[in-house]
Amino acid sequence: MKLHHLIATGIVAIAAAGSGYYAYSRLLHPPLVTTSIASLAPVSEAVYGTGTVEPERWAKVVPLQRRRLVELCKCEGQEVKAGQILGRQDDAEERSALEQMEINRRQLERDLARAEKDRDKNDAARTEYEQRWTKLEEAKSKIAAQKVHLDSLLLRAPLDGMVLRRDSEVGEIAGPTDVLFWVGPPAPMQVVAEINEEEINRIAAGQKAFLRSEAFPGRALRATVSQITPKGDPTRKTFRVYLRLPQDTPLRIGMSVETNIIFREKPAAIVVPAEAVAGDSVQMVDDGRVRRVPVTVGIRGSRNIEIIGEVSKGTPVLSPARRDLADGARIRIDNSLTRAVEPAAVSEPTDQPAATPEATVVAVATTAPSDPDDAVISAAITAHIDSVVSDARRNMISNSR
Repeated sequence: MKLHHLIATGIVAIAAAGSGYYAYSRLLHPPLVTTSIASLAPVSEAVYGTGTVEPERWAKVVPLQRRRLVELCKCEGQEVKAGQILGRQDDAEERSALEQMEINRRQLERDLARAEKDRDKNDAARTEYEQRWTKLEEAKSKIAAQKVHLDSLLLRAPLDGMVLRRDSEVGEIAGPTDVLFWVGPPAPMQVVAEINEEEINRIAAGQKAFLRSEAFPGRALRATVSQITPKGDPTRKTFRVYLRLPQDTPLRIGMSVETNIIFREKPAAIVVPAEAVAGDSVQMVDDGRVRRVPVTVGIRGSRNIEIIGEVSKGTPVLSPARRDLADGARIRIDNSLTRAVEPAAVSEPTDQPAATPEATVVAVATTAPSDPDDAVISAAITAHIDSVVSDARRNMISNSR
């Protein structure tokens, strides 16, 4: 009996000591947390795609027959007129055949002239005249067809413009599958982009887009949606979107670009790091204590999230959120890590949850944006990170089926 009493007394003592230590640690040494400062900044949602810079009007010059090339103009960068000859395929055999046809035609003309003198003498002479006339007309038709055939071996400019590129050399054999010249007015230019079919409903003519090119790193490149192809590609599951470029664009024909088409944007919104949001709330810091504040999540990014609720600019919030801390719990702030929301780094993909596969979205903020467009551009570039993650996720799901 004494043994049981001693054991019970010991358990009570241990529990009391534990409670005392817990109270001591929580009251005198509360948990250490890190915070971020909610910021007011422009945010946007963008659809990502890839594209190529092309003239708005241009055409390919393709031979109709497979022959050796015997003449090609050295005219890259030069202005040409529609119908102007740019090159010629080997036509020696056709020219020889045409010469024989011309000789035969002249002989038939002489024969017809003799028959014409005698055609009124009798019925036989009249019949012979008609036969020679028919043969001459047939010969003329063959000559005309041969000239058309010879003309098809000439490579002509399909429209007025500039020879943008020549992709052939004299002596090569080229056929209908080979593009020898690209011809067209060098301006205005456009970007022909491919957009995933699940995102095409977000795109509309007139939306602005921001482009990224490896040739111009960090430079703001703008465009505007001008047209959407009505029919998509069922194999690639994409739609073609045309983006009109401004006259002063530094991009060149043939360059590849990444496109971010802005379909929704706000000039100012409260944003916090994605890790600061726990479900439908954030944890504010109020007089050294945690205070849970319900919020509605708006535009999501890979690093930053727009929140709508009773959180104002400059408010410190726990980042990352601490689900283990009860509402009203005392905390200590690690001031060395307190930070304002900053744009996501393009070169360093984040480990935070990416955007949903249904849409590529981005939220970005700067503490003092000097140019709203620059902030939007940064937002659009960040969309590339989200899209890469989303595409990888879709590929994994597709490959696992």
